[in-house]
Amino acid sequence: MVFNTGAALLDAIVLAVVSRENEGTYGYKITQDVRKVLDVSESTLYPVLRRLQKNAYLEVYDRQFDGRNRRYYKVTDQGIVQLEKYRVEWKEYAKKISDIFEGGVKL
Repeated sequence: MVFNTGAALLDAIVLAVVSRENEGTYGYKITQDVRKVLDVSESTLYPVLRRLQKNAYLEVYDRQFDGRNRRYYKVTDQGIVQLEKYRVEWKEYAKKISDIFEGGVKL
């Protein structure tokens, strides 16, 4: 993709991906789901997960899997509120950009 993906958009995408799983999901799966729409590396996404956790938008817990712990991420109530804000802003932003591309906005 030729367009840069800023921190806020990455935060919104990760929150949306994690919010789809009621019990949370683990880092590798989050990476794979995000990669379906964006070309990002694990080294890019783990700082996003840490930032979202620091901001209390995600909670983290460990669960046993094949004899070892796997770290899971789950959206908090505060994270759901933030995700809704991102959704509203994204719809407005996307509409404005589409209007410009489609000639609907007079500059």
